[in-house]
Amino acid sequence: MSVSSVHQPSDLHPANLEHVDGAHPELDRLRNVGIIAHIDAGKTTVTERILYLTGRIHRTGEVHDGQATMDYLPEERERGITITSAATFCEWQKYRLNLIDTPGHVDFTAEVERSLRILDGAVGIFCGVAGVEAQSETVWRQATRYSVPRIAFINKLDRNGADFAAAVESIQGKLNTCAVPIQWPIVKDGDVAGLIDLVEMVYYRFEDGEKDTVFHQETIPAVHLELAEVKRNKLLESVADFSDELMDRYLEGEEVEPALIHFALREGTLSGGIVPVLGGSALKHRGIHQLLGAICLYLPSPRNKPIVEGRRPGDEEHLIHIDAKKENSLCCLAFKTIADRNGDLTFVRVYSGVLHRGEQVWNPRIKKMERIGRLFRMHADSREPVEAAEAGDIVATIGTKDTVTGDTLCNRDEPIVLEAISFPETVVSMSIEPHSRTDSDRLSETLARLVKEDPTFNYHTDEETLEMIISGMGELHLEVIKDRLTREYKLNVVVGRPEVAYKQTLKQEVEVESRLIKQTGGHGQYAVVEMRMGPLSEDEKEDGGTFVFKESIVGGSVPREYFRPVESAVRNSMQKGGSLRFPFVGIKAELFDGAYHEVDSSEMAFELAARQAFDMAVRQAGTILMEPIVSFDIQAPDEYLGDVLDDLNTRRSQITSMELERGVRVLKGIVPLAETFRYATQLRSLTQGRGSYSFEPCRYSAVPQNIAEKVAKERRVRLETK
Repeated sequence: MSVSSVHQPSDLHPANLEHVDGAHPELDRLRNVGIIAHIDAGKTTVTERILYLTGRIHRTGEVHDGQATMDYLPEERERGITITSAATFCEWQKYRLNLIDTPGHVDFTAEVERSLRILDGAVGIFCGVAGVEAQSETVWRQATRYSVPRIAFINKLDRNGADFAAAVESIQGKLNTCAVPIQWPIVKDGDVAGLIDLVEMVYYRFEDGEKDTVFHQETIPAVHLELAEVKRNKLLESVADFSDELMDRYLEGEEVEPALIHFALREGTLSGGIVPVLGGSALKHRGIHQLLGAICLYLPSPRNKPIVEGRRPGDEEHLIHIDAKKENSLCCLAFKTIADRNGDLTFVRVYSGVLHRGEQVWNPRIKKMERIGRLFRMHADSREPVEAAEAGDIVATIGTKDTVTGDTLCNRDEPIVLEAISFPETVVSMSIEPHSRTDSDRLSETLARLVKEDPTFNYHTDEETLEMIISGMGELHLEVIKDRLTREYKLNVVVGRPEVAYKQTLKQEVEVESRLIKQTGGHGQYAVVEMRMGPLSEDEKEDGGTFVFKESIVGGSVPREYFRPVESAVRNSMQKGGSLRFPFVGIKAELFDGAYHEVDSSEMAFELAARQAFDMAVRQAGTILMEPIVSFDIQAPDEYLGDVLDDLNTRRSQITSMELERGVRVLKGIVPLAETFRYATQLRSLTQGRGSYSFEPCRYSAVPQNIAEKVAKERRVRLETK
């Protein structure tokens, strides 16, 4: 690597820029950072270049060659995409970085969700040609939900049609954020020739023809000086709100030194008020050195993030503030599990205290002690053993047998529970069975391991057909699961075609009376329940409700000890899904009257009566079949627009916008998930391989009557056949 007269991060600013108090210098120079983006924006390539530049690896592997360090699963290398988030670490100058490379495909959004839950900062990667894409918006919202400060890197500026200014504008408009360029790329002859540093007002020139990190710091060429001054003034306008001193100097027309701008940029980034934007070409190693400096300068250390909050077990009212200090009581969050024959790897973020190899820690959810057998720092699939992990660290453990994603690990004497991680519901299912009987037990055991590893994957056995059903976030998700079963676990399995995870709700509210009166000699069974059941109101749905139960018993006609069995029975009946076996959602049930017998009544009797009541309500109220709807973002050359639109019209789609961006037509709208299977093949055919798309689950909606009747008929035939 050859660099001329380049500022290092530690030279750029006074100590107060780093918010260092002197007591925790190593923690203040720690950065826990995620790389997030739309699929194919270049996340893994950026990570690869960072690892190379910091000396963590000695040669770069390319995604398109299946040799990227962070894409270590065979499925990732074959498909050229990131499927699972991968952790690594490196050092840059005085700073230590924990990096997590996340997937871009919506089917693996859970990997992004749990990563952002424990990270302090993130780098959003955007394509210089496409700008903000559909999944870019999704991951950006996830980062906003967890208040993760971000910087942006506009990649692929060496591509035909790349436009740095347009990409910045798309970040500002589509993501509703104050995106502030802190450098301006100079593109010549389809290559990134240099970068104007708008803070230092210097020019970084890349050597022609070099594909390495060689660049030189020079004065800004006269031909670019006017552009640099205009862009720097816009930068000063954007950051002036975050420094009174800078504001005063700017308004007075005085010179503003770089250190003051760096300070304001950091303040704005940490508060979420601005997003510094950089650019380059990761494939050609251009702009990565400057990106590393921005990560260290502007993204937070664990001590800059808002104080993490938790609660004592059983106490929902009082919050406990957890400060990132190793002197404090231990508090960790398990955010990922990888199934391994030699012992499952559980990834944890240490928020306070010190986690030691071999110690016993308390899991409040299961009310058990878990042993930390071994501790590792991870580098993709490589492991580096460590004796302890301190506040701020991200490590993997072996030995925690019952700990799952979202669990808190702490000291038993000072128990605490952190907010768990929530994940979306599955939307696609398929049947699966072993090719031979001998593999049956192994299949169940393996699926259980994968469920522990992936919170958005599950399986169950259908009570009617006795089929094993696996469910996930999309076709690709289940394809990857199948590949892992055959390749990694050596299981020969047969799978059915993907099926939509339909749901049901009631058409209207009804009142029913269910009577269970049986005498069989000795104690009989006696229970009478009178209930109202119907669909939730829109307000109740917006509050996140899928089932609301209440009782309004007057005069003790039904004793209080039978309320819970009635509620439980209705819940179970909803989950079983009636004759079609599609679960019910969006239902409210009220127990308003009934009767009991002092001798013959029991919890079981009231459960049976409540099940009967639910079946009666379904028959009387009627049902509405619900299907998952996905939003789409389809990009295709304008000359293929007609064919793409004709195809979408056959899929019950609704187009909400249709814009032309630099010769590429961008279509946005919604479409039923059932109409999207094998769409990738169809779009490639319609656009001669030049189209791209992304889908994102957004809601459930009623299925049109004619299609609902067809789905129900096919479902009944399938159940009868099985």
